Order: sequence, then C-alpha cells, then structure tokens
Amino acid sequence: MFPERPTIAVIGAGAVGGYYGARLAQHGHDVHFLFRSDYEQIRRQGLVVRSCRGDFALPPGTIRAYNEPGAMPQADLVIVALKATANHLYEPLIRPVLKDDGAVLTLQNGLGNEERLAELFGPRRVMGGLCFVCINRVAPAIIHHLDYGLVCIGEHVEGISARLRRLAEMFSASNIECRMIESLRRGRWEKLTWNVPFSGLGAVLDVTTDRIIGSPEGESLAREIIREVLAAARGAGVDLPESIVDERIEQTRRMVPYKSSMQIDRELGRPMEVEAILGEPLRVAMRAGISTPRMMMLYQMAKLLDARGRA
Repeated sequence: MFPERPTIAVIGAGAVGGYYGARLAQHGHDVHFLFRSDYEQIRRQGLVVRSCRGDFALPPGTIRAYNEPGAMPQADLVIVALKATANHLYEPLIRPVLKDDGAVLTLQNGLGNEERLAELFGPRRVMGGLCFVCINRVAPAIIHHLDYGLVCIGEHVEGISARLRRLAEMFSASNIECRMIESLRRGRWEKLTWNVPFSGLGAVLDVTTDRIIGSPEGESLAREIIREVLAAARGAGVDLPESIVDERIEQTRRMVPYKSSMQIDRELGRPMEVEAILGEPLRVAMRAGISTPRMMMLYQMAKLLDARGRA
C-alpha cells in the first residue's frame, strides 16, 4: 500500500509519461521526472500540455526535472513510460530510484514488459497500465493530447489489490480516466487488437488512422489483421469476442486522424517498437501453430523499414 502522499518517479517522460505525470503533478502529487533530450528546455520553459480537455503547464521552477536517475529521490511508485526499444535500460534507470518496498507501473506498449520487470524486481512489485490515448510529443517540452485518455491498470500477479485501488483513486482524482482490470494479460491482448493493425499499418504505409479505414480495401485489411490478433490471443489462452473487430473499427472511425508513435518514430528515423507490438504477438501465434500471414507480412515490412531508417 502506498503512503498518504507517495513519491512518484516518471522514467521516460515523453508523450505518455509526460502527460500522465503532469496530470498527477498538476493535482498536487509529488512527481519527479527523468528527462533526457528535453532536460535543458524543461528547466528553461517548463512542460506544456495542449490538451483536448484543457491546456495546462508545469512552469519552470515548479516541475521536478532530472537528467540522471541517481539525482532523483527514491520513489514509492516508479512509472515506466520508456519505448520498449529501451527495455535494456530498466536496471540502470529504475533500480537507483525504486524504494525497497516500492512498486513499478509500466505504461509501455506491447507484450513482455511486465515479465521482464518481474524478473528484475519481483512479480508482486509490478503493475501494468494500458493507455488508450491519442498523444504526441510535438516539440521539446510540448505535448499534444488529441483524444481519449483512459488508463486501464492491473497487477502483474492478477487480481484487484488494495494498492491497485489506491492508484486508481490517485489517477481519477487527477483528471485521468482510470479503470481497474482483473487480468492484465487479457487487457494487453485487447489493446493489441488496435495496436497491431493501426500502429503497424500506419508505420508501414505512412498514413494516419482515417486513411486506413477511409477505403473499403484499407478497412478490410484492418479487419483481417484484427481477426489474426484474436486468433493469436486464443493461442495464448486468452479468448476475446469476435465483436472486438467491429468495436476497433468504430473506435478508430470516431477518433481524430492520428499518427501512431510507430509512424512518428519511422518519420524521425528512430527505432520503432516492432518487436513489442508486432513481433511478440506473432511469435505467440507461431508457437501455438496458428497461421497469421498478414501479421507476418506486417512484421517483415516493419523490420525492413526499421533497419533502413537506421542505416
């Protein structure tokens, strides 16, 4: 259980970590941010959030910003919002900051993040959050929140704990829509039914979400990929309803035209989260003997583009 006013560290304060951490700080929580490339700019101008739910800022001098984990106070809760491509940095970035009885909440995309954190810090110290949000870092120290914002949180060791309830209360009181889920594993696969088709196709085709579903061919392809993700989930022992296919299409139709983080990473020549979002679900399907040809093609194309972008 967290203390009355827990110390919170945000590791990976980009779009997602910066936004949710800023919401918590805005509502009086003791939040400390680890910045890397944006550190000097944050110190000079603070952090600006342009949000569909109201703009706000953490002015310079009020935001607790650091560029080295060793300079941060030890935290009761470490929120991890690194790109999954940086998971090899878990140990040096989290270990110096995490209290002996502290907890870790990963807000990262894809499969395998909780398992790796559990190996390092113990399974009962790990929670996961699924962020259903359209958000981008548009410039140093500036975050643009376009749509949605729900976070579904769960324990890595499944079930609803007192700690999870306390965290949900903290988020909800900070203008963050938050739900607790019994099965984080199921939640991960539910999110992949959107991330695989729309993050994957957006990155490979370099198109926004509205373009993907704006033609019969694009919508049909997205539907076929979602069905393959459902099949892969069943291979992992997670039985999701077929109705998710229509739900994901309609959800995407309602949202503002959106560039996924994978697409933006490709544009900027940064490593894409190919393995966590596309590779891991594909490997689950392969181990279960399930054919997912569209997921395979999407993965292969993304790998090719990822290698070219860093050549």
